[in-house]
Amino acid sequence: MAVNVDPNSAVYTTDEYGRPFIILREQAKKTRTHGIEAIKSHILAARTVANIIRTSLGPRGLDKIMISPDGDITVTNDGATILGQMQVEHQIAKLLVQLSKSQDDEIGDGTTGVVVLAGALLEQSEALLDRGIHPIRIADGFDRACAVAVEQLDRISDRVDYTVEDTENLLKCAKTSLGSKMTQLIHSNSVSKEHTQFAQIAVDAVLAVADLERRDVPFDLIKVDGKVGGSLADTKLIRGVLIDKDMSHPQMPRDVRDAKIAILTCPFEPPRPKTKHKLDITSVEEYKKLREYEKEKFTDMIKKVKDTGANLVICQWGFDDEANHLLMQNDLPAVRWVGGPEIELIAIATQGRIVPRFEDLSAEKLGRAGVVREIGFGTTRDKMLVIEECANTRAVTIFVRGSNKMIVDEAKRALHDALCAVRNLVVDNRVVYGGGSADISCSIAVSKAADEIPSIEQYAMRAFATALDSIPLALAENSGLSPIETLTEVRSRQVNENNPRLGIDCNDQGQNDMKEQLVYDPLISKRQQYLLATQLVRAVLKIDDVITAGQAED
Repeated sequence: MAVNVDPNSAVYTTDEYGRPFIILREQAKKTRTHGIEAIKSHILAARTVANIIRTSLGPRGLDKIMISPDGDITVTNDGATILGQMQVEHQIAKLLVQLSKSQDDEIGDGTTGVVVLAGALLEQSEALLDRGIHPIRIADGFDRACAVAVEQLDRISDRVDYTVEDTENLLKCAKTSLGSKMTQLIHSNSVSKEHTQFAQIAVDAVLAVADLERRDVPFDLIKVDGKVGGSLADTKLIRGVLIDKDMSHPQMPRDVRDAKIAILTCPFEPPRPKTKHKLDITSVEEYKKLREYEKEKFTDMIKKVKDTGANLVICQWGFDDEANHLLMQNDLPAVRWVGGPEIELIAIATQGRIVPRFEDLSAEKLGRAGVVREIGFGTTRDKMLVIEECANTRAVTIFVRGSNKMIVDEAKRALHDALCAVRNLVVDNRVVYGGGSADISCSIAVSKAADEIPSIEQYAMRAFATALDSIPLALAENSGLSPIETLTEVRSRQVNENNPRLGIDCNDQGQNDMKEQLVYDPLISKRQQYLLATQLVRAVLKIDDVITAGQAED
């Protein structure tokens, strides 16, 4: 049977067996647009997640309350924490969660900004797709624009000097990070006592462990611990190790001077066969014999410890009342059930060796500290153990206090970001200025570069510039300002005055120069935000379908 088909309205093709068939033009158009519609649905899912945390950006950002399946409550405006606790089902939305986590793992700060930027880029991508621009061309344009933005960041960055004695610039950077993280806990202005105190603690902790010649900051030497009770002003930096344990016997000394510490990962108990075994006690004599055997083993273990010169035992495992009593009788204070991470930190701080067997214990493997003492809290019986004046003076502990668990946890998160901000400045001492000033400057640079691009990628570059403006727009909106008017005014002043330091006045200080407001951002943090957000958007634009269990989703 002959079929008359208009060649202008049909596509001739073959299947996998070479058999010819015809696709009408309308069907071909529908087939091509299916992939674009899938990309738009992915963009919608990602934008939904980005819009959730957009209101948490900046020093005036709002908090979110997260409720776990167990009913635990977390109140925070930290982007990584919010996304990490959200139950996200959509596959593309999960990529934004991973984006925030990667920023947190690599940089430690800027987790909210990178997601807001990625959401803005995806929003601009959708508008370009509606204009018929291919997703790959959009992604290529974003890559070129990102390269221009990173170059602009290098141009507008300033090098800041610091020493162990002069930490003013590091302090400014820590205050900037804390200003957007502790808004529900302390006043975010720089004259707040707790604000300055927390920033100083972060700077002192980083400088205590940093190797300034190698520009290396080993975070494993910094422990952040907390205890409910007291106020935030009671938070302090301890030059040593703090563990949430006390002496195993109430009659043991609470203060050990010139401590020589045996760090054990073997329990105080008689050796047992590795295979299944059964011991039947049928008479009083057998019981007494077993008791004497155990006591002899306990005495032998304690003798081996005493012979090395140790005057304190820290054990990863527990020991029963008989061993505890013998330790007390032999004037050998002991701490039991100390966790693995704490054991490692104690070994690093005291320069001792972790001993897995009593036979391996020797004087050379003992850790050393000037004082080990218990500290109590108020009217409670809670006690913690402080190991100070350690052989390795680089190990420090930040002890956070707060009125409830929610405040203590949020203070820990804020301190973590402040530590990371100071660490970033130690690694690379270049800074850009906050308040969206760097984003506005990069947006202007990308817009100028787009005018010189003859290809279709210029549209994507202009869209990238528009997306960069989303950061200052969100800052202005969250600060109660008129977003568009404020951005337009600051952007115009940057062009006319050629001053890339002008940004959004979030703290109502009456000026827009972020250098005068002491709002510092490490360069590597801002650069990483641009690079990671662009990589994620490129990945999303290249996904036109999601296949689950061998079937394509409609």
